Amino acid sequence: MSYFASASMLTLGSFLLLVAITIVSFLIIRPGFRRVSRDRRRQLLGRKRRQRATTLATATDFATDQIGKILAKRARGLAGQLELAGIRTKASDIVLLTVAAALAAGAAVMLFIGPAIGLIVAAVIPVIGWFILGFLVGRRKRAFGDQLDQTLQMMAASLRAGYSLLQSVQAMSSEADSPTKDEFSRVLNETRIGRPLNESLIEVANRMSSEDFNWVAQAIAINREVGGNLADVLDGVAHTIRDRNQLHRQVASLASEGKLSAVILMALPFGVTGFLTMANPGYLNKLFTTTIGWGIVIAAIIMLTVGGIWLRATVKIKF
Repeated sequence: MSYFASASMLTLGSFLLLVAITIVSFLIIRPGFRRVSRDRRRQLLGRKRRQRATTLATATDFATDQIGKILAKRARGLAGQLELAGIRTKASDIVLLTVAAALAAGAAVMLFIGPAIGLIVAAVIPVIGWFILGFLVGRRKRAFGDQLDQTLQMMAASLRAGYSLLQSVQAMSSEADSPTKDEFSRVLNETRIGRPLNESLIEVANRMSSEDFNWVAQAIAINREVGGNLADVLDGVAHTIRDRNQLHRQVASLASEGKLSAVILMALPFGVTGFLTMANPGYLNKLFTTTIGWGIVIAAIIMLTVGGIWLRATVKIKF
């Protein structure tokens, strides 16, 4: 009986691993997944039209189109989150890659450790991917805030050199670092198609969750209504933002020890579980084969979640 059970688990794990490899192959071979330079797009477009569509490309396009329709109805925020994170890949491709990673990880764990842990790993992979996406979004927003002081100084210098406000925005879209460069390029493109500059700047502040840039947008809007020296206004706002950033860094340095302790406490159960699983694979089997064991696992997950929320509220300082 155990032989048939192990054989069935081996077959199921191998099948899931094959499905994951097939999905990744679809995305790699699929035309248009990788970005190409602008000067080669017309040549590649003509070449693709001359080529016959393969079964692999057709199946990949169908899968991504169906996922795109589902995302358009139920998860419209995913595309916005990918844009904020600076990821140029389509949301449907990201979903397929996440599914492939979950299947591959779950199949590997199912083959070498056990089916229960494999299912847990397969369910955890999308959650980890969502946290990674949130981390990338937060890092890009922090980078935008850190670059704001230098951006205002460059805009003030260009205004003193005789540039108009729109020319200063154009200079930032070509000379600033990313993500400031990307956001100002978007503002410039929206202005060219007729959208008011003030609305575009306020949308950037809302999209990047930057209160400091909201002040900049309001200062520019007031200056355009009442007049005055905009360069001096931007210098004053930059000085205020510089002082706020210095205070933020001081608070972050004082709270770093508590944040590190919280990370260690949250990672300790997973580290101990991984070590015990590698050192003695059968040591934790009773946790996933008995009713009492599953009760302990569920209670541990609940307590770990409550503890994580409490630690996050303790080390997160709002000011």
